[in-house]
Amino acid sequence: MSEQRLIRYDTADAQAGGQKRPFAKAVRAGDYVHVSGQVPTVDGEVVSGGIVAQTEQVIANIKEVLALADCGFEDIVKVNCWLDDARDFSSFNAVFEKHFGPNPPARSTVESRLMVDAKVEIDVLAWKPL
Repeated sequence: MSEQRLIRYDTADAQAGGQKRPFAKAVRAGDYVHVSGQVPTVDGEVVSGGIVAQTEQVIANIKEVLALADCGFEDIVKVNCWLDDARDFSSFNAVFEKHFGPNPPARSTVESRLMVDAKVEIDVLAWKPL
């Protein structure tokens, strides 16, 4: 039987204004890496601009967190997305497609009121064997 490992990645960073958060940025459970929901922040502040600028920032934040676990976008198998306005769906999809290309992961997208005045939040599940 292979050894299962549980690794928690950083709970404080610039995205939270350097403050410790009550959750891990990501957790590796065996071959899976669960990335906590990412919002469009830089140094703890929500970026200005519409859905395109905010989605680009969320994707940049996800790439940064995945790198902690030595993963990239090619390792993502499932994405969960929350939009605060369903009218942003087409613009959001255009940014998503740009980054995930012809082999996208499974995905769910819902409309929901979000925290911190963000227009978008995304979490991901990546698979990369140890």
